[in-house]
Amino acid sequence: MKTATTNISSTDTRTAAAEPIRVLLAAGGTGGHVYPAIAIADALRMTDPRTKILFVGTRDRMEWEAVPKSGYDIKSVWISGFHRRLTPQNLLFPFKLLTSIIQSFSIIKSFKPDVMVACGGFAAGPIGWVAAKLNIPIVIQEQNSYPGVTNRLLAKHAVTIFTAFEDAENYLPKDKINLSGNPVRGQLKQSGSSDARKVFGFNSEAPVLLILGGSGGALALNNIMQKELDHLHNEAGLQIIWQCGKRYFEELNKQIDTDSYPNLRLTKYIDDMSAAYGAADLVVTRAGAGTCSELMLLGQPAVLVPSPNVAGDHQAKNAKSMVETGAAELLEESDIEEKFSDTVTTLINDQERLQKMNDAMKSLAKPEAANTIAKEIFTIAQKQNNE
Repeated sequence: MKTATTNISSTDTRTAAAEPIRVLLAAGGTGGHVYPAIAIADALRMTDPRTKILFVGTRDRMEWEAVPKSGYDIKSVWISGFHRRLTPQNLLFPFKLLTSIIQSFSIIKSFKPDVMVACGGFAAGPIGWVAAKLNIPIVIQEQNSYPGVTNRLLAKHAVTIFTAFEDAENYLPKDKINLSGNPVRGQLKQSGSSDARKVFGFNSEAPVLLILGGSGGALALNNIMQKELDHLHNEAGLQIIWQCGKRYFEELNKQIDTDSYPNLRLTKYIDDMSAAYGAADLVVTRAGAGTCSELMLLGQPAVLVPSPNVAGDHQAKNAKSMVETGAAELLEESDIEEKFSDTVTTLINDQERLQKMNDAMKSLAKPEAANTIAKEIFTIAQKQNNE
């Protein structure tokens, strides 16, 4: 396993290729797959603005909005997951798979990529399989300590596998792994606490708690927040940013009289994550790989509540190294009713502990991950073009 230490800039690698390279990125389903892919695309463009980039995803998932919003073209394939139980959707799966393979073949023949980058999600499966059959070099970016099924299937075809967690070598070819860290969205910047709090209309005295449910929201976090809101807001005196997720927002907004909680900001989605992190003294969140990488980059103390409903219990594995170094505190979902309020209020008022967590978080960060991956993609593309 290699540990990445590369540090490049847009000025010293602008001539990375005599001709612009063509990179096909496949990612879909969740922000944990999509945002790292966008970060890689941004790094490729910064290295050489002439780089031709095309995304592949599905029309009914978040990539269909997030990718164009970031300035990149995207093509769709008709594919979805296969459910373990018998469902009507499973009856369509063979037709979807065949259609997606035909679509993938057409996309690759038309775009003619030098390199294909798989960042996980269903869409990466068929396009990656076709790329392998057509001898297109494949690079995998795996965000989690327990790889998703798509990346596990594509691993044998990959030239290089970038990941953030050493545990991934237990499931992927060890000789292909590069411990680069996870790329994070380029617009995420360190934000001063005072200015960040002004964005949310908060004062500078009371502690700020940030609740993150991920792009889809987290039911367990929403339920405990609803139960403990009076205590946290009124008795503990916390200022609260609560990102509850699009599917839960309307119902929660009806049930909670937000006028009665002047220091609560209930939102379905947070556009300015830099301000949200900058304002927060403490974050309570799931342990998805993308969020963990953002916490590391910004040195943000956190209470991690891993979702028990994910493949291979990968969120618990993601949280392990952060908790062991003192960067975060673990709260199992099974203990959330009993321990949530005390854990949050004790920790958020312990400035010495928060500072130690901040230092430990930053020690885990790999801020050059996207640039490291971009440089390797250019190297692979040049080698491909020279053969």
